[in-house]
Amino acid sequence: MSLAGKKVVVVGGSSGIGLSTAEFAKQEGAEVIIASRNVERLDDVAAKLKAVAIPVDVTSDDSVAELFAKSGAVDHVVVTAAQLRSGPFKTVAMEDVRATMECKFWGAWRVGRSAEIRPGGSLTLVSGYLSIRPRPNSAIVGAANGALESLARSLALDLAPVRVNAVSPGIIDTPIRAAMPEQARRDMLAKTAASLPVGRVGLGEDIARQIIAFMLNGFATGSVVYIDGGALVC
Repeated sequence: MSLAGKKVVVVGGSSGIGLSTAEFAKQEGAEVIIASRNVERLDDVAAKLKAVAIPVDVTSDDSVAELFAKSGAVDHVVVTAAQLRSGPFKTVAMEDVRATMECKFWGAWRVGRSAEIRPGGSLTLVSGYLSIRPRPNSAIVGAANGALESLARSLALDLAPVRVNAVSPGIIDTPIRAAMPEQARRDMLAKTAASLPVGRVGLGEDIARQIIAFMLNGFATGSVVYIDGGALVC
C-alpha cells in the first residue's frame, strides 16, 4: 500500500505526535489536512508543510462536523488531540476530569462519527500506556486511555471496512510537557530514560512511524500497539 494521492486528516496535527505524523504522511505523498484549535500555530505549521489547515475544537459537535464537511471523503484520519488535567483522585476538580474525558475520549468519538472515511481507509486513535500501567494522581488519564483503546476495538467492527486501531505511547518528549518547569522536565525525562531498556524517552516521530504503519497495513484493525521503550516489561 502507499499514501501517494491519499487524503489524510491529522486532528492535533500542529504539534507533537500529530505534527510528526503529518510530516511523515507528506513524505509518503499524501494530501494532508491538519486540524487543531490553536489557529496561529496551525496556520504556521500548514504553511511550512504545504498542508491544508482547518481549525477545530474537538469538544464541540458542530466544530468537528464542520471539519469533516470541509474535508469531504478522506482515506485516513488520526486523532492525537488531547488536553489532560489530572491530580490526586480525592481532590482533583470534577471540572478538570470532565474536561479530560471531553477532549481525549469524546473528542475521538466525535471524530469517528463525523469522518467520512473511504472503505479500506483507517482511523487511528492515540491513547497512552497509563491505561495498563497506572501512576499515582493520574487516574483520569489512565481511564481515558483505557476507554480509547476499548473504543478502537469496538469501532473496528462498527466502522468496517474502515480499519480502526490505537497506538499507546509511553513517555514522549513533546511540547505537551512544556508546561513543566524546565529543570523538572529535564530531570523527569532523564530519570525515565535511565529506567528504560532502550535508554531514552520517546520522540513524536517514534509514535508517528507506527501510526503510518497502521495506515499502510491493510490487515491491521482492532489492534492496540504499545510503543513505550520497554516500560511495560520493566
